[in-house]
Amino acid sequence: MKTFSYVAKDTTGKTIKGTYEAENEQELLDKIYEQGLFCVSYSEALGGGKKTAHKFKTAELAYCSRQLSAMMSSGLTIVKALDILYKEEENKGAKAVWKAVYEDVQKGESFSNALDSKRGCFPDFFISMVDAGEISGSLDITMKRLQEYYANSNKLNNKVKGAMIYPCVLMVLVIVLVIGMSVFILPIFRSMMPEDSLNALQRALFGFSDFVINKWYILIIAVVFIIGGVYYAMKVESVKLKFDYFKIKMPLIGPLMVKIAEGRFSRTLSSLYSSGIPMVDCLERSSRILNNSYIDQMFVQVVDEVKQGSPISTALSKTEIFEGMFCSIIYVGEESGALDEILEKTADFYEEEADSAVTRLVSLMEPLMIIILGVGIGLVLAAIFPMLYGGIAEMEKE
Repeated sequence: MKTFSYVAKDTTGKTIKGTYEAENEQELLDKIYEQGLFCVSYSEALGGGKKTAHKFKTAELAYCSRQLSAMMSSGLTIVKALDILYKEEENKGAKAVWKAVYEDVQKGESFSNALDSKRGCFPDFFISMVDAGEISGSLDITMKRLQEYYANSNKLNNKVKGAMIYPCVLMVLVIVLVIGMSVFILPIFRSMMPEDSLNALQRALFGFSDFVINKWYILIIAVVFIIGGVYYAMKVESVKLKFDYFKIKMPLIGPLMVKIAEGRFSRTLSSLYSSGIPMVDCLERSSRILNNSYIDQMFVQVVDEVKQGSPISTALSKTEIFEGMFCSIIYVGEESGALDEILEKTADFYEEEADSAVTRLVSLMEPLMIIILGVGIGLVLAAIFPMLYGGIAEMEKE
C-alpha cells in the first residue's frame, strides 16, 4: 500500500488537498472520484515524482471527437478506433490518457466508464454525451455532435481572445509609455525650472516621476498584492458569487456575457437533449458549462420548478438572466415539440450575436485606449512645453 498526496477540486471549483493510501494511481483516482472531487495532480508521499493528469482542451476534444466519429462511421469498432487514436496522438500526456482508456475498453469496460475513471481529464459534458450515445446505440452520431459542439465552442473562444488582443496591446503600450516618460523624460526637465515656479500639473507629474524612480518597489508590491488578493478572493464562494453576478449585470460587458451564455447553453442543451438524456439532467449539466456560480445557483431553482412540472421557458424567465426573446424561443420549441432543433438554431443565432457584440465592444475599447494614451502624452507635453519656452526665452535674453 502506497501513500499519495493529491490536489483536487470540487464542483464549485474549490481546491482541496489531502492524502490517501492506495495500491496504485488508478485506485487513488477512483477514491478521489468517489468523494465527488476532480483530481488535478498527485504524487507519492515518499519521494514519488509529481504527476499531473492531462486535461483536454476544447480544441483537443474537437479533434479527438472528429477522429473517433470518422473511424466509427467507417465501420471500425470503438476498441480499434481508440487503438489508432492513442497511437497517433503526439502529446505525451494525452497519449497516456487515451492509452489507459483503450486498455480499459479492451478489458470489457464501456467507453463511458473508461472515460469516467479519468474524469479529471475529460469534462462531465463529454462523458455524459458518450454515455447517452452508448445507451442509444448511436455512438458514432454522438461523436459527430461532440465534434461540432467543441469546434463551435473553440471557434467562439478564439474569436473572443483574438478580439481582445489589440486592446490589450494598447493597454500595455499606455503603461510602458507612462513609465518610460516618468523615468527617462521628466527628470531631464526637472532642473530647468525652480521649484517655486512649478504649476500644479508640473508638481503632480514630477511627484509621480520621483515616486516611480525612487519607490518603484511599492508599485510592484501593490500589483502583486492586488493580483494575489483577487486570486484568493475568488476562492471564497460568497465573493465569487457576487463577482459572477456583477459580470452579467455590468454595463456593456454584461449583455455580451449573457449572449455568450445563451449561445453555449442552447448548444449544450440541444446536444444533451437530442442524445436522449432526461431534461432535468440536461439542465443541470448545461448550467455547469457556463462557468458562472450565480447562474449555477439560479439553476437550482430552475431544476426544482421543472421537476414540479413547470415549463422550461417559464422557469428560465424567473431567473431574470436570459433575454425575453430567448425564453420565448424556448417556449416555441416546447410547444412545437422540436426543442432540440430550435435550440440548435438558437445557438447559431446567439453565437453570431456574441461575435457581433465582441466586435462592437472592441470597437469601443480601441478609441478609448487611444484617448487614454493621448491624454497621458498630452499631460506630459503640457508640463514640458512651458519649460522649453522658458529655456528658449532665457537663452534669447543672454
